[in-house]
Amino acid sequence: MPSLEGKIRYGVVGAGWISQGAFMPGIGQTTNSIMTAVVTGDPEKARGLGTRYGLDGYSYDEYDRMLKSGTVDAVYIATPNFRHREFAEPALKAGIHVLLEKPMASSVEDAEAIAAAARASGAKLMVAYRLHCEPGTLAVVEAVRKGEIGTPRFFTSTFSQVVRASNHRATSGYWAGPVPDMGTYPINAVRNLFEAEPIEAMAFASKTGRELGCDDTVSVILRFTEGRQASFTLSYSADNIDRFHIVGSEGLIEASPAFGFGEGTSIDFRLTRDGKTEERKAPVVDHFGGETEYFSDCILGGREPEPDGEEGVLDMVVLEAIERAIETGAPQRLDPRSRSRRIAPEQRRELPLAKVPDFVNTEVPME
Repeated sequence: MPSLEGKIRYGVVGAGWISQGAFMPGIGQTTNSIMTAVVTGDPEKARGLGTRYGLDGYSYDEYDRMLKSGTVDAVYIATPNFRHREFAEPALKAGIHVLLEKPMASSVEDAEAIAAAARASGAKLMVAYRLHCEPGTLAVVEAVRKGEIGTPRFFTSTFSQVVRASNHRATSGYWAGPVPDMGTYPINAVRNLFEAEPIEAMAFASKTGRELGCDDTVSVILRFTEGRQASFTLSYSADNIDRFHIVGSEGLIEASPAFGFGEGTSIDFRLTRDGKTEERKAPVVDHFGGETEYFSDCILGGREPEPDGEEGVLDMVVLEAIERAIETGAPQRLDPRSRSRRIAPEQRRELPLAKVPDFVNTEVPME
């Protein structure tokens, strides 16, 4: 049962930056969600966050005890990808709803096991595709659906940042590196803009000599049916940029920034048709508050969230194909797949952006 105020009670699993700097302040912007617990491997974090937000603190070894405590209806999981199944599957089996950070896992096998646990238990699973609730992204999807650029033909994207060599994302191989970490964004974007699944993937990876524990620059090409293509380049060793273009038979859309969030960041875009360019603005919103409010609405209303396990698995299939393409140097064919649902206008949320707490250290990675 939710709280006495009718709000969904969340346990936060993993207390790194994304939890402290985005999810935890964002949940305070919602009308239907509260936090009641935090699970972390750092006792100092558990005490500090517990005091600040009035939460029960648990270690990872005490996770099962938290699930049985009767004080949480849902968990938000923001651990490193390889630990997602470890925490998502038991929660779902216990009937606890799960808001799971993307990518869904570090293998298709683990992602499918998480999705299967949700189906078997009836507990709701939402993969945290925050952009599925963001107004600018939804406006781009709607413009493409309405045919404002004609028939979509190709998609391009660039997404890069300089990641420190000491950051765990740069030290743990492919599944912590730029493709799962950043590539999930263009993959998910083009799948939803084309409303189709890729049928072939190829990729080229390189290292710049920074001695990272992963390839730090990767270029990917995806082939779709009907002659459509997508390409994107990702890097852990280049200046900050996140943008995409989708070009159709009668026009094009450019978004920059395309995937970011935070103070002053809105997903505006430019639509060009017949030689005329129109700027379309979007509000600055709290992405994490928005996705959480949407998920809690689904729980309270007995509805299945749109970015569910199926959506997460479909991205994981592409991520695994890219890994194989890098390893083999050969294009990877993908079995035909389809998506039963796509982003819908009613997912749009416009919550005001929460302030990042002063105590958050922006150099602290996810746990």
